[in-house]
Amino acid sequence: MGRSRSGTRSGLAMAAALFLGGAVPWAEAQASPDAPPPHKSVYGKLERVDKTVSAIVMKSEAGESLAWKFDAAVIAEAEHFKPGDPMIVIYRQLAHNAKRVTALAFPGAAKAPTYVNMTGERVVLRSAPAVDGVCGKAGASPVTESAIPAGGLAEVLEACWCCASSGETCTPGTKSGLGRALLVQCFK
Repeated sequence: MGRSRSGTRSGLAMAAALFLGGAVPWAEAQASPDAPPPHKSVYGKLERVDKTVSAIVMKSEAGESLAWKFDAAVIAEAEHFKPGDPMIVIYRQLAHNAKRVTALAFPGAAKAPTYVNMTGERVVLRSAPAVDGVCGKAGASPVTESAIPAGGLAEVLEACWCCASSGETCTPGTKSGLGRALLVQCFK
């Protein structure tokens, strides 16, 4: 049970490397050139923010301790939350060994679904209602778009959202919820 600080750091670094995987060329990451990578979410609670390795550690609902590596701006923003706060990591599965985080969400941290652009570039946040309770179905309208500058924020009123780089588009396929989400990377 007593683990040294350097042992914890190396274990955390190894877990982050294993969990995040390496970069995979786009062509290898998809089954079809037209199909976007599937998105997934991990629900849990914030365990700690570790600035020394630029990682956020969460305890998943399954009881696993998972480390997610982020840049300094995301780490600084995540430091506003405390251990035990509910959190969701929303990511894209690019390949069996490669994941890329779209957003880090903290449910209940805001009275409306609030999205903070931490991507470093201008993005478009798109939102739409769910169709039969499901996000991403054809026919969801109206679709609302908000341009968010780097470091800016926006709220959505609809049940579903997505983000894309400025000038690109996406299909609102992720459920929104009351809270604050840090947009880390946007996809088509």
